Amino acid sequence: MNFDFSDDQKFLKGEARKFLDANCPATRVRKVLDDDAKGHDAELWAAVAAQGWLGAAIPEELGGLGLGHLELCVIAEELGRAVAPIPFASTVYILAEALMLAGSDEQKKAWLPKIAAGEVIGCLATSEGPGVVTGSNLQASVEGGKLSGAKIPVTDGDIATLGLVLAKEGGKPGLFLVELGGGVTREAVKTLDPTRDAAKLTFSGAAAQRLGGAGEGFDLLEQILDRAAVLLAFEQTGGADRCLEMAKDFALERYAFGRTIASYQAIKHKLADMYVKNELSRSNAYYGAWALNTNAPELPVAASAARIAGSEAYWFAAKENIQTHGGIGFTWEMDCHLHYRRSRQLQLVAGAPRVWKERLVSQLERRNAAA
Repeated sequence: MNFDFSDDQKFLKGEARKFLDANCPATRVRKVLDDDAKGHDAELWAAVAAQGWLGAAIPEELGGLGLGHLELCVIAEELGRAVAPIPFASTVYILAEALMLAGSDEQKKAWLPKIAAGEVIGCLATSEGPGVVTGSNLQASVEGGKLSGAKIPVTDGDIATLGLVLAKEGGKPGLFLVELGGGVTREAVKTLDPTRDAAKLTFSGAAAQRLGGAGEGFDLLEQILDRAAVLLAFEQTGGADRCLEMAKDFALERYAFGRTIASYQAIKHKLADMYVKNELSRSNAYYGAWALNTNAPELPVAASAARIAGSEAYWFAAKENIQTHGGIGFTWEMDCHLHYRRSRQLQLVAGAPRVWKERLVSQLERRNAAA
């Protein structure tokens, strides 16, 4: 079994890197970081849409490129490397995947072409505050096609045009498509990474259309998050690799006591530890990509493993990159903190590592019981 990408996919990866190197340097990321009102880079979003990336996995008949999930994985890795300040994950990994997985023909035709064209920004609204949302504590509800309740925090909630919202209908959990116009109040939420917008959304009779069957909310959400977890793992792997490169380059240039700091054993250990965790993340991400692309029954296990390894690798690499840079690594002028911020933000999107660890254990227990 070959878990490597094809020559065409590697070519796409190379072209994506060239594009982002030219169009998403750190200075561009900093402009979004410094502007509290910006939320994302609208020009970069339009440029990415023009490249066709938003529709990479969307079928051609629905306005996409019809390439597949493996191509989306290589794009995700490069976006993670560049710390791109755009709502790609919320819109493509979650909203588009949800529509392709459970949307009706009418819903797919209405929204997927707009997503591929960059005309829609998506968000996932499940959390209602601290703790895990369950059937017993879910407060948001839909009655007569109207949604009421509040969700906080919602990544990209302040800039999204279409939300995927978890709510009760007739006492049963469901996922609902909600246009974020009338009946929706937004309140910006400050986070560690302002390059990824967040908000509190309050719904007061907003029109809601169910996605999938009645009462399927949590089951459908798990399937969507499995898909998103694999793609997020590639973003995290790309970011972790970039942190290792930054640390290595600085260690080879920085002199202390007449020699480069890369020659000291303590620095060598840091770089080696980063490399090991990055390779573990990559191997799990590749396994997840195979499971996602083939819709294999192993997807829940593969997605959980990829999510855990990716989160740990990026967080570790971001910290060690700052430590390798020493005192200057903590300053605003260095780019290390861009990855530090994003590593923490990606850890919490689509569920924290603790949740995925518990899920991995439960999935393995099910497999062992079935065997």
